[in-house]
Amino acid sequence: MAKINLRPWREERSAARQKQFITNVLAACLVGAAVVFVAGTYYDIQMDRQGQRNTYLQGKITDLDAKLKEIEELKAQRERLLARLNAIQELQGNRPIIVRNFDELVRVLPDSINYTAVERKESGFKETGLKGDTLRIEGIVAQNKDVSELMRNMDNSIWFGEPDLAKVGDINSQAGVRSFDLRVLLAKPKAEETQ
Repeated sequence: MAKINLRPWREERSAARQKQFITNVLAACLVGAAVVFVAGTYYDIQMDRQGQRNTYLQGKITDLDAKLKEIEELKAQRERLLARLNAIQELQGNRPIIVRNFDELVRVLPDSINYTAVERKESGFKETGLKGDTLRIEGIVAQNKDVSELMRNMDNSIWFGEPDLAKVGDINSQAGVRSFDLRVLLAKPKAEETQ
């Protein structure tokens, strides 16, 4: 049998395989580096685009916040104007009522009574339990029955609530002159009742 030495052939084949392996590894590294570079570039571009979108959205949000603040200021201004308008309308609406109340004071007055002082408070007087638009009337009278008649007339009037007599006192007992002090709530009747 012939002796064949396969060792050099195996070494050459092993060297060729090793060269091919190193070439494949280098190629894989280059391809991997290229993929990483391309992926990194792609993600950088996407992040830049998203940053631009975020900046654009932030600008629009700032614009909308400014508009919302302006709308809130306009609403507050509208509320202030409406409050002023309501106050003016209430004053305009109450003006004839006040005149009518004082006209009614004369209508309910019996002949033997004289008013000496009339005072009006919108929040009522502290010394009485009456709350609301209230008149305090002081006057002089000859007889107590005239004060009772005045109170009945006020109670029957649609412009006054129930009167509250605070005091009746003698000013001059020889002349029979007495003073009185009473309070009465002012009423705001409906338009149909005033006809």
